[in-house]
Amino acid sequence: MIHPSIDKLLNKVGSKYLLVNLVSKRVAEIEETEFYQMKENEYKSSKPIGRALEEIAKDLIHIKED
Repeated sequence: MIHPSIDKLLNKVGSKYLLVNLVSKRVAEIEETEFYQMKENEYKSSKPIGRALEEIAKDLIHIKED
């Protein structure tokens, strides 16, 4: 089973396209700065994409609307 589920993520973000955009920006930020919003042992995933998705699911990443 994939964690976090796509349904849970879409409830937080609202759109698949926005989710992909948000995750790609967060992954680039993680790779550039190596900064994580949770402790290393709190993540289920070892890859930046999975970690970005987990951060979104836990409401650690918010969308800034203009």
